[in-house]
Amino acid sequence: MTRGLALSKLVLPAAIAALAASTFAVRANDTQITNAFRGALQNRTSSSPDEHLFVEKCGMCHRQMGMGTVILGRRMEPKVAMLEAREDLTAETVIASARMGIGNMPRISRGEVSDAQLARIAAYLAKAPGR
Repeated sequence: MTRGLALSKLVLPAAIAALAASTFAVRANDTQITNAFRGALQNRTSSSPDEHLFVEKCGMCHRQMGMGTVILGRRMEPKVAMLEAREDLTAETVIASARMGIGNMPRISRGEVSDAQLARIAAYLAKAPGR
């Protein structure tokens, strides 16, 4: 009985893995599953020290393809989902949102971004196009 149980512990997972692999292959061939962002890279360039600081500390979430941009794009006009494109941000709003967190965004501690760095980032974002 013990030997049969040990054998079933080996055979069953292998059978499930084989079935899953064959099912995925069929689905992949039928539906052409592809990654829409394959080969795409996030723009990490900057043209000023404050923009560089924003890119370094916030860009991974708040530039194109970032989680924050994607989530904001579901709630507002996608063309202004990136914080740098917004015209309604004040420095105070940026600082409060970063320190307290907002929605899905966790709070950003002073250990991650110092008060001086956050002030520079907030001033950069408050100077959005049209300001």
